[in-house]
Amino acid sequence: MKDAFGTPQSLLILGGTSEIGLATARRLIARRARTVWLAGRPSAALDTAAVRLRALGAEIRTVAFDALDPGSHEEVLGKVFAEGDIDMVLLAFGVLGDQAHDEERPLAAVRVAQTNYTGAVSAGLVCAGALQAQGHGSLVVLSSVAGERARRADFIYGSSKAGLDAFAQGLGDAMHGTGVQVMVVRPGFVRTRMTAGRDQAPLSTTPESVAAAIELGLRRRSETVWVPGALRVVMSGLRHLPRPVFRRLPV
Repeated sequence: MKDAFGTPQSLLILGGTSEIGLATARRLIARRARTVWLAGRPSAALDTAAVRLRALGAEIRTVAFDALDPGSHEEVLGKVFAEGDIDMVLLAFGVLGDQAHDEERPLAAVRVAQTNYTGAVSAGLVCAGALQAQGHGSLVVLSSVAGERARRADFIYGSSKAGLDAFAQGLGDAMHGTGVQVMVVRPGFVRTRMTAGRDQAPLSTTPESVAAAIELGLRRRSETVWVPGALRVVMSGLRHLPRPVFRRLPV
């Protein structure tokens, strides 16, 4: 169960090598989280992440999870919840893809959509159902400001995040009154390995800053969190620009 300050004591990260997910785990372990599950494809990176978190004093367990295999999600995630209550699930997996490459190879674009949206719908519903069955918990969904309005530069990725964002909002409404909190997190450009080599956008942020915003959002029982907060105003303006004007912007 969460402590008196609303900090989860048990955490399941879907996307166990995610830099945002691991930054969140480190922050919550420092705040008394004691059990962390890292769910991801078996790899040296997943094993290394587990070792580093164990050094902080928490019990760390790994589980083989593949976003692209929704047929396995109920069984795999069901086994995690069968081991004991989970206070918080962080849905942190996703891929950027390569816009120019993926436009010319539709199957590559489909893989982005299946990972970011289809896989998230499956895992999100399984976890929300499990949280509801135990009567408490938070589902934190990493969306993106890219889903607010499709840009020419990354509309394949942006459209997948738009779908995820809408799904998470609707799931939050469905969970209202059940004891389950669904929180949508919309970061801007995050400086990680995944974005290395790309031009940084204005108001870029770090995994640690996103983790801090997640913790604050949990304490406040927020439904939507922007990182940084100024992006709420910026994206509100961009969302309402006429398309001919939007097309000419260097975004």
